[in-house]
Amino acid sequence: MSEANHDVTGSPELEITQESINKLSSAYQQIHEQMSKVIVGQDQVIEQLLISLFSRGHCLLEGVPGLAKTLMISSLAQTLSMSFSRIQFTPDLMPADITGTDVLQENRETGEREFRFIQGPLFHNVVLADEINRTPPKTQAALLEAMQEHQISVGQTRHLLSDPFFVLATQNPIEQEGTYSLPEAQQDRFMFKVYVRYPSFQEEREIARKTTSDTNQKIEHVLNAVDVLEIQKIVRQVPVSDHVIDYALALVRQTRVNEPGTPDFINEWLSWGAGPRAVQNLLLGGKTRALLNGHAHVSTEDISALAAPVLRHRIVTNFSAESEGITSDRVIERLIEETPSKEGELTSDPRLQKIFAA
Repeated sequence: MSEANHDVTGSPELEITQESINKLSSAYQQIHEQMSKVIVGQDQVIEQLLISLFSRGHCLLEGVPGLAKTLMISSLAQTLSMSFSRIQFTPDLMPADITGTDVLQENRETGEREFRFIQGPLFHNVVLADEINRTPPKTQAALLEAMQEHQISVGQTRHLLSDPFFVLATQNPIEQEGTYSLPEAQQDRFMFKVYVRYPSFQEEREIARKTTSDTNQKIEHVLNAVDVLEIQKIVRQVPVSDHVIDYALALVRQTRVNEPGTPDFINEWLSWGAGPRAVQNLLLGGKTRALLNGHAHVSTEDISALAAPVLRHRIVTNFSAESEGITSDRVIERLIEETPSKEGELTSDPRLQKIFAA
């Protein structure tokens, strides 16, 4: 089932209990505590990873080499009592290398030859797609079906993947030789694109101390597959007011070039804007973030806090923006600054009224 077919607004007749809030908050704290044994800092990255996990989304991590992107994902997988596989993407990787393939075998009982499907590394709950932009489009397309439909097709047969199923991918932004840029359609399947930044001075000092000493921290399991599925159901029960939905819609629809109500700076800096999946992911992420912060409802602050990881890979800056050094994050930052978050101001803004009437 495609993500677009899921209800993201929650069921109003279902009420979030304090027990549900505590369950999610406790899971987050325990996972963060276990990951902290090997990961120093990067609290925001870990939070966004877990938000995508609990929201049933996939996550793309981008950062220069040596920032523990792969270690972070493998450490997260260790806190989950679920199957895990790592795929090192290379230019010679073929679709069958990740999906699996049919092999011809002899049936010992009948003596006849028949095809038997051998599962590939995608048949796990958590899949680390390391350096995802180093594999050619054909293999990326096979991964795209798995991410969107939670299934893979081999010949005329469809094979369902495990549930839950997450793709956590990494890519390096500075070394582009021998790489294949991810198509916009595939980037759109990632709930978040998370930037992994350099650590602070104190964090890097602690990293140096930990990694050069004789210590071996063991990460313990916190959640299993049943726990994760239950948390995902809790997330979808969180109510969202019409005002918060309108705020998310206003942010996304303003990124669409030359549409009614689009700000001048968007028309000047962007060549393409975000689609409906951005609104879905803002609302789902907002629900999870609200629960992590102990709230039973979503606020506009939850939406604006996740605007950058949701939108940065769904908007395309043009030559004019690039020549001025304007990044997608700067566009999103200004968008938040110029979009009223209070209910009365949002609906009464003359420019935004054009968006709501479109």
